Amino acid sequence: MVRAVVCRALGEPEALRLEEFPSRALKPAEVRVKIRAAGLNFPDVLMAAGQYQLKPELPFTPGMEAAGDVCEVGTEARGVAVGDKVIVKMRHGAFTDEAVVTPSQLTPKPSTFDYAEAATYLAGHGTAYHALIDRGRVEPGEVLLVHGAGGGTGLAAVEIGKMLGATVIATASSDEKLAIAKSRGADHLVRYDREPFRDAVKRITDGRGADVVFDPVGGQVFEDSMRCIAWGARLLVIGFTGGIGSARTNLLLIKGASVLGVRAGEAVRKNPALGQVRLNALLQWAEEGKLRPNVSHRLPLHDYAKAMRLLIDRKAIGRVALMMD
Repeated sequence: MVRAVVCRALGEPEALRLEEFPSRALKPAEVRVKIRAAGLNFPDVLMAAGQYQLKPELPFTPGMEAAGDVCEVGTEARGVAVGDKVIVKMRHGAFTDEAVVTPSQLTPKPSTFDYAEAATYLAGHGTAYHALIDRGRVEPGEVLLVHGAGGGTGLAAVEIGKMLGATVIATASSDEKLAIAKSRGADHLVRYDREPFRDAVKRITDGRGADVVFDPVGGQVFEDSMRCIAWGARLLVIGFTGGIGSARTNLLLIKGASVLGVRAGEAVRKNPALGQVRLNALLQWAEEGKLRPNVSHRLPLHDYAKAMRLLIDRKAIGRVALMMD
């Protein structure tokens, strides 16, 4: 029997249920993966509540990414073998003991990562890569302002931004989160409750402002960001955990600024070649030890609701993983 977290009615994490199902037979082109760990992302919470742009038909299993071992290969599946250690990419369905997927959904697990790190790598770091490289086009010497730097995508942006040669200003809600951001390369640290970040950015940059803003928070944070940007700034809209912000067009005009939406997954679906370039770079940087997700919590599968609450309550620092063993 296979355990899976199931959403039968949209709502809070506690409305989900852990259920058991018989393992189904493979189709010829499919692969069975024994899941060792699954990564949590904020879209999992939104999807279970019916508040995400993707609305799977009920019932469904949440979870966008996992890592594990290939345990069975269909007769027509190519490029994969039993025993391969892999990352599994999904739109939903990862919170389970076992996943039946196609070879195109599999990526080799970096040898430098354990299963929890592998299961929490590609979504967060893929989003940061797409934001900073494909959309924001960060250049060496530019000032990058990263909001929510204690979160999974925020920490990834700190790492990648520093690797690209930017001066990184990290904002977060606690000293503990900022300490992790500093360990990942942040040059300047700002706690929201101690100094308005717009004032801090102006102070740090001698009034010039940030060249690129990485914003997974939204709401008032997005609106205040427009008041501490440099000429030609790019404001990257990653998400809206703090609400949906409004763009002041006069401020954008005065600064010659751009607001860019970031949808890493959709960009790959529109242009698969773009995704392959991103994936190759992320795997190379992982093997070289340049990037590594910070997994602050590892919980057993039956604690799925508690794990999702860590994201909702912003208690996680970096990433949260569900462990199957």
